[in-house]
Amino acid sequence: MHDVHHTIIALPLWLALVLRSDYAFQQAPSHLSRNASDMKRAVSICAIAMSLWVVSAAASDEQREASAAAAAVAWLALVDAGSYAESWNAAATRFRDAVTQRQWQSSAARARAPLGVLKSRKLQSATFEHTLPGAPDGEYVVVRFATSFANKAAAIETVTPMKDDDGTWRVAGYYIK
Repeated sequence: MHDVHHTIIALPLWLALVLRSDYAFQQAPSHLSRNASDMKRAVSICAIAMSLWVVSAAASDEQREASAAAAAVAWLALVDAGSYAESWNAAATRFRDAVTQRQWQSSAARARAPLGVLKSRKLQSATFEHTLPGAPDGEYVVVRFATSFANKAAAIETVTPMKDDDGTWRVAGYYIK
């Protein structure tokens, strides 16, 4: 997503160059007007294509982020209900390979029990990433929630879904701060 923001910033600069070249084409001698007209058309087509690519890339990241956030919310519902075995079954392959179901059930219960029941949860951000520290390259979305529990009024939950081997977004990481 960071690359898209840089491209969006660069787009007005590209458009300024197109407009400036349009002025230069108008000032060209008549024997160059045909070539200038062809060049102007080519530059315009490139500008349109680049605009469509930027919009498409931004929409693609937003779609991934929305799908991954929905997967995170569904997975958190299992954890909130204390269905730790089911949440392990619903997690990404890498998650299940890293921790056994029994280890996950024990760890999740120890981490969540002191917090009490969920009072509220609000999505703060969802950011698409190709690389994360300590993880192989892939498709990840880091989803952060501002969460309130009965015994902890302000917490930040970070849930990291990844695109699993079958193309489905599944949770690969969970952290409460």
